[in-house]
Amino acid sequence: MQREKVRFDSGGTECAAWHYPGANGACVVMAGGFGVTKEPGTDLFANRFQAAGFGVLAFDYRHLGESGGSPRQVARVGEQLADWHAAVGFARTLPGVDPERVGIWGFSASGGHVFLVAAQDPRLAAAIAQTPNADGPATARNAARYQKPFAMLRFTGRGILDALGSLAGLRPRLVALAGPPGTVALLTTPDSLDGERALRAERYPDWEQAAAARSALRMTLYRPGRAAARVRGPLLVVVADQDRSALAEPAVAAVGRAPRGELVRVPGGHYAPFLDEHEHVVEAEVSFLRQHLLAPARTGTA
Repeated sequence: MQREKVRFDSGGTECAAWHYPGANGACVVMAGGFGVTKEPGTDLFANRFQAAGFGVLAFDYRHLGESGGSPRQVARVGEQLADWHAAVGFARTLPGVDPERVGIWGFSASGGHVFLVAAQDPRLAAAIAQTPNADGPATARNAARYQKPFAMLRFTGRGILDALGSLAGLRPRLVALAGPPGTVALLTTPDSLDGERALRAERYPDWEQAAAARSALRMTLYRPGRAAARVRGPLLVVVADQDRSALAEPAVAAVGRAPRGELVRVPGGHYAPFLDEHEHVVEAEVSFLRQHLLAPARTGTA
């Protein structure tokens, strides 16, 4: 693995990223799931993409990881979408990168962002949404089945207090990204507890596995899958059939609305592409990237 730390500007805030040089002129821009920094969120797939010849730019959203921005651990959809566009624009300027052969990859909440980013940037050559959260309300309703009522009330109350506190400039009130039922956490679904193992959290002690409660509450209203119909370029959606953290059904419906949508289904829960189904998924994604980022129409060669 060869990579270097780079930085780019997004809305006046400096975002940190890893740049993996490629050999074929194409580049894949990547980001981790909700509250997940670039290393645990992308390393496993970025290494494989680079080994296949692709360049990679894996970045942290503002307020997260090594990127700038205050307060910390706050996720705002509008800012994160702007970070995506800034990262894509920066990738197009990297040495050895053909600006017409840039694709994007995201999983979970970032997989949801992929629908909107691809719809807003028709110049993108390919987009991959892996186990995406395509419909926040549907996901929230399902997640409620795995949470205890009192803990749910505490989570909601903390989110409201955090939102009010933000108006007064108070520090964010954090909630864990995942936990067992009865804890105040973003997700208490059975497969959410696979996250630490799937993302190899022990390798990344600096990863703070928590997010501002106000941000977690807002994500329950986010419905990015609706933008799939406006994605004109190639779109690959990977779903796990037993996903209880970012349901398969809304993502399947979204890819059905995309003019050039492709679907890969695998068994297992939310993190199956990082665990038992990793080889199947990464091979499908590399094949998709080769087909659409290295097409003769873009390389100008046979």
